[in-house]
Parts: sequence; C-alpha cells; structure tokens
Amino acid sequence: MNAFIKKTALLFGFSLSVLTSFSQCDILNRVSPDGSMTYYMEPVNFYWTQAKSLSGGIVTDKESYFLELFPIPFPEKPEGQDIKDNLELKLSDGKTYTLEHFDSRYIRKDTVFKLVYLIGKKDLDWLLNLEVTEARINMKGDEGIRTYVFKLHKEALKEQLECFLKEEEGK
Repeated sequence: MNAFIKKTALLFGFSLSVLTSFSQCDILNRVSPDGSMTYYMEPVNFYWTQAKSLSGGIVTDKESYFLELFPIPFPEKPEGQDIKDNLELKLSDGKTYTLEHFDSRYIRKDTVFKLVYLIGKKDLDWLLNLEVTEARINMKGDEGIRTYVFKLHKEALKEQLECFLKEEEGK
C-alpha cells in the first residue's frame, strides 16, 4: 500500500484493514416490544442502481440466525405482506440454496420494508464457506421474481456470521 494512503489513514484515524477489505464486527442490539433482545450489524448494500437496491445483514437472538433484507422499491400494503416465499441464494460454488421465509413487515411508519429469512443449522455451513452472488425474491403481483446480482460485499454475510460465532465462543 502506498505511503500516501497509509499517512491519510493515520491522519483521519481509519484502520488500514478497513481500507483494504470489507470487514465489520460491530455487533449492535435492540429490544423488541415483547422484551426480547436481538443482535445485528448495520445493513450492508449488496446491490444498488437508480431503479432498485438491496441491503441487509445477519440478525440473531442468540438461539437462531436470520437474514434480514431490505428491497427497494417495495410493494405497498397489503401486497408486501403477501410475500411469503422462500429466498433463493446463488453462492460462489454456482449452486442455488434456499432460506425459509420467516417474516415480512413494514417498519418505521411504513417507509421501510423488511423481509426476514431463517438460517437453519444446515444452512450455516454453506453461508460460512461461500460468498453470495445472487438473491431471488418473489415480489408477487405483476413483478414476480426479482433477481439481485450481488455487486457489492459478496462476502459480508459470511463475515457477519463469523463475527457472531466468534463472539458466542468468547463468552
């Protein structure tokens, strides 16, 4: 890495690892209205164009793992609540894997739409070892299947799971 980048990073307090790779292990938490605690990381952008985008990340309640996705644009109520199909993920081995639909909901006064998929115990292995290259979501209605080819942070879900597992081992 050239000296200018190193000096700039030090001057502004950036970690050199942030400049050279995408990594996050800043685990946050929130309390749900029912009193349960969930742990998450800030959503990561996987795909972005002026027409559509997809961001998301791993969430856990310390018992199960979930993948939260935030597709834009999203259908208005009540159509979005009908999105209950499983998620298809194409991974770096070229195979397509399926995550079970868990929840669809509107949040922040209906300005954000969130899809939640359960990451089963059997799914952990392939998500920990492979990068995500594509996600297919059945948006229902006239649109049907929406495909997001991951252009950004293909390794983010793998890295997030690793962070959660390391944090659990440390306790």
